[in-house]
Amino acid sequence: MRTRRKTGSYEVGRAKRAEILDVATRLFAASGYHKVPLSQIAADVGLSESGLLHHFRSKKHLLLAVAERRLEQTALWWGSRRHDGEDDPLEVFRNMVESTRELVREPGLIELFVLISAEAADATTPAHQLYASWYQRAVDETAQRLRDGVERGFLEPGTNVGGCAREIIAVSDGLQLQWVLSGGEVDLVEAIRDHSRRLARALLTPEHAAAADGL
Repeated sequence: MRTRRKTGSYEVGRAKRAEILDVATRLFAASGYHKVPLSQIAADVGLSESGLLHHFRSKKHLLLAVAERRLEQTALWWGSRRHDGEDDPLEVFRNMVESTRELVREPGLIELFVLISAEAADATTPAHQLYASWYQRAVDETAQRLRDGVERGFLEPGTNVGGCAREIIAVSDGLQLQWVLSGGEVDLVEAIRDHSRRLARALLTPEHAAAADGL
């Protein structure tokens, strides 16, 4: 009986933690991290602020948990498109544009990503390991998609897939920072589309290069 009570309590705690993450993600996405007080999140999940801090030690810990969930959702989004376009030479480039379109639907989470990126530069922070793992995974998976394009005859045989993967991710992250600094004035989707189009023209084989105009 004691074990059952502990298990039940654990499940209740997990459910409440998930609810807090749902609410925090929604509020951060809508208003941004700095504009949402812990008291508002606590009230929306039926807790006092001290009750919320029982699940997350600080607002920064909650921020990191939301970021981790967001990165995992991004990975799942890309994974769901792993083989969507086996006959599409623009698959990886088209998905870059579409993933950016998904991002701008939740502008507060772009701010959140940039905010934690700065902290992740410090190797002593929990954000460092989270982001280091995320970037390695993103580079490896993007490189594999480009490698698939080479093997299917869409991209030039000598394509440096690792270097191009890092460039794609660096441009995306840099533009997100510029978007935040400009107060959303940068047209993020069009900027990514422009870069993806130019990169596609450079990497596609001559018989497929014209397809880049379709981005």
